[in-house]
Amino acid sequence: MAIQVLCSSCGSRFTVSDQFAGRTGPCPKCKKPITVPKPAVKAVTIHEPEPATPTGPGQRPATVPFKRVDKPVATRTWILTAVGAIVLLFAAWAIGRATRPVGPPAGLLLAAAFGVAIPCVVLGYAALRERELEPYRGRTFIIRTLICAAVYTALWAVKGLLPADMTAEMWQWLYLAPLFVVPGALAALATLDLDWGPATAHFSFYVLVTALLRWLAGLPPL
Repeated sequence: MAIQVLCSSCGSRFTVSDQFAGRTGPCPKCKKPITVPKPAVKAVTIHEPEPATPTGPGQRPATVPFKRVDKPVATRTWILTAVGAIVLLFAAWAIGRATRPVGPPAGLLLAAAFGVAIPCVVLGYAALRERELEPYRGRTFIIRTLICAAVYTALWAVKGLLPADMTAEMWQWLYLAPLFVVPGALAALATLDLDWGPATAHFSFYVLVTALLRWLAGLPPL
């Protein structure tokens, strides 16, 4: 690489090879001694790569896991949930007594199944979600909750269409249960990004809650 040299005595400019950097010699014109400057060395700063972070809710980091700060469910939320559960249990018992011996109308049962599904989906997600994933929040979480709750309700509606003699005995559910558990788990897996085990537990939680409410209302639990 050539180095630009300026003679301070006569003002002449010329270039020399970088192998003469730092050496002193006579100027080709005025013969005054000049020193060939050394080329400036630019400092190279190596930056540490930024930690990879999820690009959106439910997405895993690409390489380096981010520091997770988990926010537990507030105590007030659990208290309100407990109070709501007690009110719901009492309402199921009262409706069952008020509608005996005919039982609640089908429209009311369908609306109740959907109304119960929403808090079950929310509480189940808070307890079973993957802690290494960014949780769903806001409008996205509301939409996903409603979709999951609608699927759970639809599965109960399909169950209600089955002939009574197909669900009268508990042993019959050994064959029928997979027909409902698999779609329910798939709904939780698709909408809430739960793994297969937690997704199955999520749907099972809804089944247990609705079975208890049906029993209190004087209906067959399953």
